[in-house]
Parts: sequence; structure tokens; C-alpha cells
Amino acid sequence: MVPCCEEVNLFVPFRALGTHFKSLVILSVERRHYLVSKAVEEVQKIIQQLTAEISYKAVRFQAISNSGIHNENIKVLAPSQFLITVPLRGLTGYRECQVRHWRYYTVHGAKLLSSVRDPEELHQWLEVEQFSKSLQQWHEEDVNIEGDLVPAKVLIVFRELVEKSIVSCNLSSKVTVLESFSSVVRVAVETSESQVEVELVPAVEIPTCWPEKARWPRCLKRWPSQEKVQCIKSLGFDLLARSNYHWQLCFSRAEHILMEGLDEDGGCRRKCFRVMRQMKEDVWCAGNKPVITAYHLQTVLFWTCEKYPRTKDWRCFPEAFLRLVQKLHKCVSQHFLKHYFLKNTNLLKYANTSDLDLVASKLAVFLENPVFCLD
Repeated sequence: MVPCCEEVNLFVPFRALGTHFKSLVILSVERRHYLVSKAVEEVQKIIQQLTAEISYKAVRFQAISNSGIHNENIKVLAPSQFLITVPLRGLTGYRECQVRHWRYYTVHGAKLLSSVRDPEELHQWLEVEQFSKSLQQWHEEDVNIEGDLVPAKVLIVFRELVEKSIVSCNLSSKVTVLESFSSVVRVAVETSESQVEVELVPAVEIPTCWPEKARWPRCLKRWPSQEKVQCIKSLGFDLLARSNYHWQLCFSRAEHILMEGLDEDGGCRRKCFRVMRQMKEDVWCAGNKPVITAYHLQTVLFWTCEKYPRTKDWRCFPEAFLRLVQKLHKCVSQHFLKHYFLKNTNLLKYANTSDLDLVASKLAVFLENPVFCLD
């Protein structure tokens, strides 16, 4: 076995994978896992310190926990691109809003003559009155306009706290706030191996109900099991501050449970996902800000698992893997990848079409002659 820190270049004919898979392909996958795990550990330690200081300065924000590489608050989109959710305190007892008195304004509170864009399927408005219990701070003008909790205002407050806490924690040599065209909070974190770009996202955790928009699962589907469906729905969802007016629905806990129990029947679903992610990062869509992220691949995996629910469909790695790549190629070629829980949401809607076409062409080349080239 070649040590994880060494350069590894593998050109593996796909037909040879049956016997030699573990000794040839898994090497690069393990190396990737080692490097990403190390980066997650270092980034998590720094962000935990930073958010603990933020929480000390403002009780509305909660420090992230230190729970290892599988921390639910950390999503690895690419080896150098992380998304970290920062839970908000003091908002409990959520209920769906039945009647909406539409209000339109700038983020500074000034009335607009015409309406702002209505929320898409993945987004919604959020009123403080939707919570049976709320801290008085959520009623204040720095985050609230006429009863609405406004993501842009929350992000402005949060960004100021991030900047102050970097200084008070003496983290200026390790953390730098990046410029952004919107109020999104992005920082660059220096690790021992490289620089990682992290988007810090305030999140309202709602573990008590399942959103009406998410009409899932679809009828007569055999995957996942009914028992797992009920478990997933009982974990609820989150609302992320990632735009000016509307909060983004997030199903990270549900997705974690789906990934955690993928191969209870002894299949190779997770192995297929890991190798596809490795190929994506090394060959099909490399770079620090890839148009296709691990989240897109995970969604492709879920749709494929649902379409092929039988154990026997996931016994043979080469066949299962090609099926997964074919699904990815179709989605990228059509510039359309449906959200797994929200049927009217296209995850590639705002992606650069030229970048998508380039990835599609590379996938087509692979499918014509499946050869692994793993670094």
C-alpha cells in the first residue's frame, strides 16, 4: 500500500476492476479521505473557537460542536470548499405559516413600490410569530422588519461578529474574511496542507416537523423503506440564511441518515459514490470551485437508489458504477438535476452552462471508454 501522502497516478481499465478494485482504485479514494479528514479536523477546530467567541458576544448564535469528520454542521462540497451551518438560538416551536400578509421592502426597511421576487420552491419567508417561543433579540430591528426575520439582516449582524471575533481570538493569521457581492459570509481558512474556502451560514434548526413543500416520498417507491422514511421525517429540516429575503430549506439530517444506511444489504452504493466523487475531483470537474459538487453527486446517488432499489442491482460494482455515471451524464447534459425532496427545484438552474457542457463532454468520453485515471 502506497502511503497516503505520496502522489498516486492510476490508469485502470474498467474491465479490470472486478478482481483488482480494492488494491488499485481504493488507494486514491483512501488518500482523498485522509486529506479531507485532516482538513475537516483542522477547520472544525478553528471554526469552533471562532463561533464560541461569536456566541459569547451574541447569544442568538450558537457555537458549532466538535464531533469529528461526520459533523452534521459541516458539508464538504469539494476538498477545498466547505459549507458550515451555525445554529441560531432562541427560536423554538415552529409551525407552518398559513396566511401571508406580503410585505415588500429593502433590507434597510424602506418600502418598495413593486414586489421583490417571490420565493422559489427551495425558499420561503419566515416570520418570528411562526415560533411559539422566541428571544426578544429576534424582535429587534437589526434582524426584523415588520415581523419578518430577514436573512440579509441576520447575515450583516453575523458578518460583523465574525470580523470582530477573528481579531479577539487572535485568528487573523489563519482566518480571512473574503469579499462577496452579497451578504453571504465566506472566509478563507489556512490549514497545514492548503487553504480552504468556508461559507458560514446561520441556520434555524427545526427538528419538530416536516415541511409541506417536501411531498416525499413519492408513491409506490421501494427505497428507502417505510421505517426509514418515518425516521427521516421525524428529524425535521433547517432554514438557511443564504439570500436576501427568503430562507433556504435544507435537509442535511435526512441526507445524513440516507447515506449512513446505504449498504445495509451488503451492496456497493457507497463505494460507487466515493469512486465517482474521486473521478469528479480528479478528472471530470476539478478545481477549487467546481460546477458539480459532492452534493450534486449525492443527489444523483439518491435518485439512482430509488430507481434501482433491489439488492441485486448493487452487487456488481462495474455495472452499478456505470449506471450512476450515466445518470450523472444525463443530468449534466440536460442542465437539470431535480432536488431529491423538492420536485420543482433544479439544482443546476444557476450553474454556468459552459462549465456543465465541458463536464458532460468528459463524462461522455469516459462512458465510451471507461478508464480510471485517479491521482
